[in-house]
Amino acid sequence: MRAKKTFLVIACLGGLMLLAACNSSEPQPTPVITTPPTGTTYPMPPTRATSLANMGWELSDGKRSVFSEYKGKVLILDFYATWCAPCRDSIPHLIGLQKKYEEQGVRVVGLNVGGPGDEQLVPAFAKQFGIQYPLARPDEDLVTLLIGDQDAIPQTFVFDRQGQLVQRFVGFSQETGIYLDAAVETALKTAAP
Repeated sequence: MRAKKTFLVIACLGGLMLLAACNSSEPQPTPVITTPPTGTTYPMPPTRATSLANMGWELSDGKRSVFSEYKGKVLILDFYATWCAPCRDSIPHLIGLQKKYEEQGVRVVGLNVGGPGDEQLVPAFAKQFGIQYPLARPDEDLVTLLIGDQDAIPQTFVFDRQGQLVQRFVGFSQETGIYLDAAVETALKTAAP
């Protein structure tokens, strides 16, 4: 009987150790949504140009912008929150993309989805990171359409000059930055409408 109890205790401890290993808080590689090398794919959101055309965002000064205003440009929409560590990691890369490709028509727009109270933190956040691209509050229908199937942030979308989705990224890492650069370069090759 004693040997049976000892075996059960050892088996339970082994099971707990295995469970702890499976739930490890080790950072997982950031999945790049449409790039096969990661081996992880997610469904792309439905992004028909007609459904996106009048969706948009409101800037802090109250001015409203819509997706269709960016036809002929490469548009990078970045859904972020001020409290999100990977979002903060992605900001310098997005700033670099805007500076590097601005003359070729690349536009970055940061869309805050940080929840109640996060909007008030955006001006200090922008100043802290030296963000020069527009930061705005997205329309609910835009949020639902683009990130409604995946609640992780940041989520970054690259649209070509025709308004077609080139690639979607969830999360951020150095590897993601490389794929993001490649997506922007691909988008720049499309002809303007």
